[in-house]
Amino acid sequence: MPQRLLNKLMPDPEELRKHKCLRCFGSLIHRPYLWMLNRRTVAMAFAIGLFIAFVPLPGQMVMAAAGAVWFHGNLPVSVGLVWLTNPVTMPPIFYATYKLGTWVLQLPETPFHFEPDPAWFIDGFTTIMPPFLLGCFICAVVFSTLGYLFIRIVWRWRIINRWRTRVTPRSS
Repeated sequence: MPQRLLNKLMPDPEELRKHKCLRCFGSLIHRPYLWMLNRRTVAMAFAIGLFIAFVPLPGQMVMAAAGAVWFHGNLPVSVGLVWLTNPVTMPPIFYATYKLGTWVLQLPETPFHFEPDPAWFIDGFTTIMPPFLLGCFICAVVFSTLGYLFIRIVWRWRIINRWRTRVTPRSS
């Protein structure tokens, strides 16, 4: 993994420690493993960030930071990856998760017509939410697992290639 590129892109740890959303973690935010860029912490951060990106709740950045603290992942990478589902990409991604959920549960797609009525909210949540949440969970598990494995494999491959080029005997 291009560690120099990641170092350039990462924000200053002191600025992140002072961020108002991260103050709730107190002294936990000062742990050194949260700021290390190695194969294990970055792979874990990818798993955390990609999993939380598919959680349809507000506060994804705080959840990703809590996951990084809990599972010893890189904090900036895990928090940055939740922006995969930003306001522009969220509608198509969440629609795809809904479609996946209806396919898995073998349910017909429910047409969406918004009405500001409490009965509509109750009916909408009971018909739309089960396939939507199942699709979100499936995507979260699949993409976080693939992200974790991809980073571990690519990082290891790069290390092996560097060692091979470093150890090859020089021709005289």
